[in-house]
Amino acid sequence: MSKLSENSEIAAIYRSIDDPPTSSEIEEALQDELFTVQDVVRYLVTCFSAYRIYVGHGTDNYWDEALEIVQAVMHLQPPCDDSTLTSRLTAEERALIARIVRLRVVERIPAPYLTHRAFFCGHEFYVDSRVIIPRSPIAELVDDGFAPYLEREPQRVLDLCCGSACIAVAIALKFDGDCEVDAVDVDEEALEVARLNIEEYGLEDVVTPIKSDLFSALPRGDKYDLIVANPPYVSEEELNDLPREFTYEPDLALGSGRDGLNCAKRILAEAAEFLDDEGILVMEVGNSEEQLQDAFSMVPFHFVDLKRGGCGVFVLSCEQLKAYHELFEQSVANL
Repeated sequence: MSKLSENSEIAAIYRSIDDPPTSSEIEEALQDELFTVQDVVRYLVTCFSAYRIYVGHGTDNYWDEALEIVQAVMHLQPPCDDSTLTSRLTAEERALIARIVRLRVVERIPAPYLTHRAFFCGHEFYVDSRVIIPRSPIAELVDDGFAPYLEREPQRVLDLCCGSACIAVAIALKFDGDCEVDAVDVDEEALEVARLNIEEYGLEDVVTPIKSDLFSALPRGDKYDLIVANPPYVSEEELNDLPREFTYEPDLALGSGRDGLNCAKRILAEAAEFLDDEGILVMEVGNSEEQLQDAFSMVPFHFVDLKRGGCGVFVLSCEQLKAYHELFEQSVANL
């Protein structure tokens, strides 16, 4: 009986805890013993468990991680159905999967950097190590058209720290290209990826990539109905404890000072100047939510109750930003 048979699955997983399969064993299994998508995905789950890899760059469990790698090699879009699971993979496809899995489990490279695709708001985006991998819970607000926080569809939107431009593109698609979106990033390499995604969706006349350190290169007095910001917000302590997978992402996209709030504070201090009177700021600060509230205990941040998971996304109106402008400015002066 094959060691990969269903009857020996539990034993194989138990064995893998202290004795994970080597790269050559993974390649041999994929080449000689596994043929259907379901067989391969099940075996990859065992491998991922054996190596105790971290998932969180687009998936939150080993099965979905394995399935996404296999579907990417097959050039298939999720979701997967029964006919996909029973499909037989070619020898070439299994060889490619083996190479990807070796890099995933041994080198700990996040899967989207190996498949060069990630999904946000149901849309596919090209990614590589020049940009952070899309995973922001702001996607939930985009899907809802930012209701109930926006009273009308926005005419002009600013996406700060845009990275791959996934948020900017998703917003443009949500509003059928009827709004102008400026996608801002300080990193020219990130903007190169952003341009690829903008062009892929034919949105060159709708989404404009701009190199700027937050608001610095934008015309003063330029007004937006909506500013969306997903700045770096990882504190120094948290940054030092992140799994190895995060070391492949750009440093600029993760850490932002001791408490992780340097960029967030700068945005809070300047956003009102670039918002229409009825406009809003939507910003993600992730696990630094508590530090933000401690720093500005009197500010009525509205943290969104995210139904799909995630944390640290808040909304402030232009009026609120103006009311606490001096406090925000002082926080920047103290950086």
